[in-house]
Order: sequence, then structure tokens, then C-alpha cells
Amino acid sequence: MAAGLAISTTFLATPGHAGPTLDKIKERGSIKVGVGTTPGFFAPDSSGKWQGFFIDYGRALSIAVFGTPDKVEFTNSSPQQRLPALQSGEFDILLSGVTVTVTRAFQLGFHFGPTIFYDGQGILVRKDLNVGKAADLDGATIGIQSGTTGELNIADFFRKTGKQFTPVTIEDTSEFIDALQSGRVDAITQDSSDLVGKRTQLKNPDDYVVLPERLSKEPLAPAIAGGDDRWLEIVNWTVNATIQAEEWGITSANVDEFLKSEDPAIKRFLGVDPALGQSIGLDPKWAYNIIKTVGNYGELFDKHLKPLGWERGYNRLWTDGGLLYSPPFR
Repeated sequence: MAAGLAISTTFLATPGHAGPTLDKIKERGSIKVGVGTTPGFFAPDSSGKWQGFFIDYGRALSIAVFGTPDKVEFTNSSPQQRLPALQSGEFDILLSGVTVTVTRAFQLGFHFGPTIFYDGQGILVRKDLNVGKAADLDGATIGIQSGTTGELNIADFFRKTGKQFTPVTIEDTSEFIDALQSGRVDAITQDSSDLVGKRTQLKNPDDYVVLPERLSKEPLAPAIAGGDDRWLEIVNWTVNATIQAEEWGITSANVDEFLKSEDPAIKRFLGVDPALGQSIGLDPKWAYNIIKTVGNYGELFDKHLKPLGWERGYNRLWTDGGLLYSPPFR
């Protein structure tokens, strides 16, 4: 029994082997990330530098792998292009608001990290239509982005409610705004995260409203190609680190004070006790460096999404009635 325990302990303490994706990342010296263009989530600033909630998770991954936030390349990819691009190896990861679905897991062979943002499909309409809920849009013309789960969701909704609508398929997301402002469509439907951002881009945002109900569950998570378990676990625990830090009250501003903590779990998490980092093959300070550089989950939300009017909602910690929960760091 003692011999068996010794073998078991050695096995658990040995980091898993890198797979093809992580090997390519290390050989290349950077992580290739597919993103979209939605204010607050991912968008280049006036100088061309990418900013946003999902962007900072790309930088956090760079810290976990390379120890610096800058070894990451962001590329805008449309919903029609992003999934084939991930399958072909053009990207190492998608941080473009990909919805977790069973067909994407089984048919496309994708693995998903933890849900970073709990979303749902919404509808953005002109206020002068005087509608208060989606079912009031009977007979409306609605813009839908091709290549998304939204096409099926809106069709299912109207079929279920016995109402009628005319779909207008729009491939280029930038055309959504023009279609709505010009009156080509009465409303547009996407994930509510996209709609909140698009509303800010309208000439007269106060003339439009996002209807209150959500037509679907849209858990948005990092997506990677299958076949590299170690890369998947790095993605998993990078996301979990930002959630766990918020749960403990550790922020980018006070993380150095927590280095003095006597709590053994916090000491492991921040690398004061290096055993955890060494056992998984990462820099013992990897979680510390992520929080010090980009912040915890709440900081990222407040920085990028709160200014757009987002409330935490389901994206609160489980201790606050939300769905965010990190497994233990041990």
C-alpha cells in the first residue's frame, strides 16, 4: 500500500505533457487569439491596441504561459470564419464570445473552458414601434447574423409563440447598425452583450431599446481545438484564477498585501508557497502575476462592461447569488 501511494503521489505531481497546440505556441513565442469587435468585450482603441473584457483574458493566458502579457496576437474574425479557423489551426483559442453547445463539442471537436460570461439572446428595437416584449413583434422584419446560434433561436421562438416574422440575414456585423437605422429592419437580434455595445454606436441610442426577455442561454467560453489537454487546463485555471481572486477579495491594488497572508490556500494561490505551481509545471507566481497585471474578474467587469450599463446579474459570484464559481486551488 505504501509503495502504491508513493507511485500515485509521484504521478499526480508530474505535470502533463504539452500537446500540439501548446508546442506550437511555445515554438512560435506567442498565442494566436481569434476575437470579434464589440465595444467593452473586444475592440481596438484609437491607437490600434486591442482592449476589452475578453482581450484581458488573452493577456492573462500570455502571463500563464510566458510570464508576460504581451506575447499574444489578436485577430478579428467573423462568426462565419472563426469556427473553421479554429479547426484549421489558424487560432490557438477563440475568445470571441463563443457559445458552448453540444454540437460544437461533438461534431466540431472543440473543448471549452469555463464560462466567462453568462449571456442570452436579445432583441434591439426602435422605440417608436411601441413594443414591450418580443411576442409583440408579430409580422416584424428582424435582422439576423448568419453563422450564429441566433438564427435557430429566433426561429424557434417565433415558432413556439405562433407568431410570424421576416428574417433578414446579414453577414457583416457592421451592417446591423445601418440596417436598423435606415429602417431596412424593425429590429436586430444577437447576444445581448453584442446588442448593448451596438446600441452605443447608434446615432441616437435613446431611440432604441433592448427588450427585457432573453430568448436563449448563451454561455460564452474560451474555445480550443481538441487534442491538447494541458493547453485546456491552462485555459481553465487562468479563468478560475480571476474568479477565485475576487472571491478572496484579492485585487490588482492589494495583491501584494495578501502575500503576507497566513492562510495556506492563499499562500499556495499566490506562490508564496511554491509547491502548487511546481506541481503543475507553471511559475509559482503565475496567478499572482495575472491578478497584479490584469486584475480579478470583478475588476475586469467594472473596467470594461460596467461603463456600458451592464449589471453583473448571473455574472456575480456564487456567494452573491450569481453563477461564478471556481474549483479549489490545491
